[in-house]
Amino acid sequence: MKLSAAFRSAKIPCALPPKSGEAAGAGVLSSCSAGRPSAEAAKGKGASGWCVYLIASSRIPRTYVGVSTDFPRRLRQHNGELKGGAKASSAGRPWNLACLIEGFVNRSEACEFESKWKNISRKMSRKRTEPSMASLLQHRDMSLSKVKTYLDCSHLKIEWHSS
Repeated sequence: MKLSAAFRSAKIPCALPPKSGEAAGAGVLSSCSAGRPSAEAAKGKGASGWCVYLIASSRIPRTYVGVSTDFPRRLRQHNGELKGGAKASSAGRPWNLACLIEGFVNRSEACEFESKWKNISRKMSRKRTEPSMASLLQHRDMSLSKVKTYLDCSHLKIEWHSS
């Protein structure tokens, strides 16, 4: 069964915003492709508070890149202490902060940075040996350096943490 040209241009409607008085859910962002602006951004407040983070598993050689406005809460979610952690991060618990990047103007900029970092990291070649945490973090650092060549990062605070 084929669709006509008229149906190809039809857009899928977005989910409606919550009614006043209802909770907007956990407020957790695992992906930025289909979200609405935060309540803080909608009110027009100055600092956005968006950050991109890299966490590293302390059990297995795995890393995870994400976006949040409240990193301490988000890390507790990833570690299973609070409800709402990403499914992709459940296998690597417990997680530790490896890198925190702050100073994004808005959610859109943070999500663009996160997406670019993930894509470059995914496309960069790696050695075919057994991955170690040191080699994974080095790989993420090299991909972050490439992100800096594509995007203006002069206003960002990039802080690596050793564990």
